[in-house]
Amino acid sequence: MSHQELSEQEIIRRNSLQKMRELGIEPYPAAQFHVNTTSVEIKENYKEEENNFQEVVIAGRLMSRRIMGKAAFAEIQDHEGRIQIYVNRDEICPGEDKTLYNEVFKKLLDIGDIIGVKGFAFITQMGELTVHAKEVTVLSKSLRPLPIVKEKEGKTFDAFTDAEQRYRQRYVDLIVNPQVKDTFIKRTKIYNTMRQMFNEYGYHEVETPILQPIPGGAAARPFITHHNALNMPLYMRIANELYLKRLIVGGFEGVYEFSKDFRNEGMDRTHNPEFTVMEIYVAYKDYKWMMSFTEEICERVAMALHGTTKVQLGEHVIDYKAPYPRVTMAEAIKEHTGYDINGRTEAELREICDKLDIENDETMGKGKLIDEIFGEKCEHHYIQPTFIIDYPVEMSPLTKKHRDNPELTERFELMVSGKELANAYSELNDPIDQRERFQDQLKLSEKGDDEAMFIDQDFLRALEYGMPPTSGMGIGMDRLTMFMTNSPSIQDVLFFPQMKPEKKAVELTDDEKVVFELLKTESPVDLNVLKTKSELSNKKWDKAIKGLTKKNVAKVDNTDAGLTVTLS
Repeated sequence: MSHQELSEQEIIRRNSLQKMRELGIEPYPAAQFHVNTTSVEIKENYKEEENNFQEVVIAGRLMSRRIMGKAAFAEIQDHEGRIQIYVNRDEICPGEDKTLYNEVFKKLLDIGDIIGVKGFAFITQMGELTVHAKEVTVLSKSLRPLPIVKEKEGKTFDAFTDAEQRYRQRYVDLIVNPQVKDTFIKRTKIYNTMRQMFNEYGYHEVETPILQPIPGGAAARPFITHHNALNMPLYMRIANELYLKRLIVGGFEGVYEFSKDFRNEGMDRTHNPEFTVMEIYVAYKDYKWMMSFTEEICERVAMALHGTTKVQLGEHVIDYKAPYPRVTMAEAIKEHTGYDINGRTEAELREICDKLDIENDETMGKGKLIDEIFGEKCEHHYIQPTFIIDYPVEMSPLTKKHRDNPELTERFELMVSGKELANAYSELNDPIDQRERFQDQLKLSEKGDDEAMFIDQDFLRALEYGMPPTSGMGIGMDRLTMFMTNSPSIQDVLFFPQMKPEKKAVELTDDEKVVFELLKTESPVDLNVLKTKSELSNKKWDKAIKGLTKKNVAKVDNTDAGLTVTLS
């Protein structure tokens, strides 16, 4: 990277790096730095009367600094929090050579650099717990400046809040927005709580293939790749269900997996193409048992994170205390639309969709039509945890038929805040019935449904050896984390969410900026309307719009309504 591409701050930091080396200081030392405490441990356990923490070794990122001649106060941030340090020139430089303080600490260190401090804890005259430095060691030189987050009287200014920047540069987000880390610490606690519960029941955590010859276990569009050595297509898994069931066939009582799944579909605030699902399968159980088991999971997680089953989510307080209501899908649709879907043909269901202004097309079978009706007209009504049960057989090709009604299946979805949180079945273990269901899916695929399931011949062969009665359940871990941490977007609970390719910063003229800001509020927009709003002269307007199109910031299209301008 040439100096021409660097900001002034980046050039200064690189010069400081070089000067450190010229002084014989290695800015990236290889030796271990033996930390013996943390900022939080000191704050929670220091007692002035006991004079403890007299041999502190701490390390962290320099976040602020106040130079006062021969002494300075600074603040460092470690993995747990921040603490003030006091640095005195003559104490960190006891000899004649004062370079470490006068040159390195005062001039060559920058906000964001990582340093190690050896010293002792004390309380300043202002009453602030502080580490008095006896030694300061440079551990890592930061070459890029951090976003400056200012705080005054409890209020934050100039915070690093741009969502796209935060998600792209999560490492910066974690440094300057400490509350972000708390979400991910809670995510880990959710996983640990669930693992502990499953292990108490005696179930085994397992791993199944991510690259699969057939994408099974769900109705979704897969990502496709190619294995060169085997010269065959492979699919990134959309679910791990069929492999886990094979293990039940093999004799495991209960198996579970936290799996990365991939679906080549749309993205929004609740969906990412790469996501995490926990799936669990237990022999000799049914979906009624699994409902109670799911309630226990939710209760345990809420208690582990919050000490109560009541959890704030947006404007609602969600109570995960069992038991949860059980509502059949037909009852839900009838309550919220007035239509009874029981016994309806595909044509009749399509007619109901038309009357309800629900989009549909000829590729959609009965299952998808019912799913659309429920999704559009019912789902959002279920804020508190509610089990929607007994789905039509067309919607559930891997589910056992209902013991009382062969047109239904023994399936439930747990709805929370108008969204599906868990999906579970009494698993279909009749290999003949399963083959017929797969063949029905094949017919849907031939009609043009690109999310219909493939026929997995090896899975059918496994069932033919005999699978015991089994119940299985899947929970979206990203969504569960959103709900348990009051996070409005899935990007907030993923360290590195999928993003569009990053566009290079484009330098705009003042006139181009005027037009660009207008486009940010309305796009697409009629060209003449945009020109009028810009209040630019004809010459300036022409130059601005040509500049924006040349820089691929905006594009002009000739439509039936006339010329329109759209942000690229």
